[in-house]
Amino acid sequence: MVKYRLVLLRHGEGAWNKENRFCSWVDQKLSSDGIKEAQNCGKHLKALGFEFDLVFTSVLSRSIQTAWLILEEMSQEWVPIQSSWRLNERHYGALIGLNRAEMALNHGEEQVKIWRRSYDVTPPPITESHPYYEEIYNDRRYKCSDVSQDNLPKAESLKDVLDRLLPYWNEKIVPELRSGKMILISAHGNSSRALLKHVEGISDEDIINVTLPTGVPILLELDENLHPLGPHQFLGDQEAIQAAIKKVEDQGKVKSAEK
Repeated sequence: MVKYRLVLLRHGEGAWNKENRFCSWVDQKLSSDGIKEAQNCGKHLKALGFEFDLVFTSVLSRSIQTAWLILEEMSQEWVPIQSSWRLNERHYGALIGLNRAEMALNHGEEQVKIWRRSYDVTPPPITESHPYYEEIYNDRRYKCSDVSQDNLPKAESLKDVLDRLLPYWNEKIVPELRSGKMILISAHGNSSRALLKHVEGISDEDIINVTLPTGVPILLELDENLHPLGPHQFLGDQEAIQAAIKKVEDQGKVKSAEK
């Protein structure tokens, strides 16, 4: 018997998604396609009859902008939004800003897949000489986070993402779910994967094969113990969703002309 329902999604396409770069904690707005993805997501959720009581986002603009556009399409702009760095995308350290296909050419597709999808492999940490270091760590949004700026990550594995996400899930999101609220989480590829791993009990080995396309809502149906009653469901045209998943997977491959 379904006790709780939760909708989770990766934000719409951002500018660096289009350029196939590791975006991570660099703040980016949605691309024109990303705006359409978020609007279409809102239209679809409205057609399915979803009514949200509370929305959770990261503190990155592409996550928040996606939530705004979805709520606008659903005529639910009044629904409260809570934002936390704990829902941020994975911190890719020194890889931030680099092109995935070029990385595959230089380091091999398998190594890039490990950096992107593995559970406990951490990329090289970002240093003060990195071109985006100052932009990230001098950003005012992190001066009001629940940890000091010195304790913010410099690189993360997916395991690290789950470790910093779980307290927020357990202390903030779960109580709202248990109170009967319908929740939307507008997050990122890796924070969403980490949450799915926890809720669905996905193994360390199998999580590498979980890929989430941008702007596609995911329905989780849970029992009274917050255990899933079945696998997560991508909502929408299943053929189009599979094509979008393949597009994300191909980002870490060498372009055909370069092979």
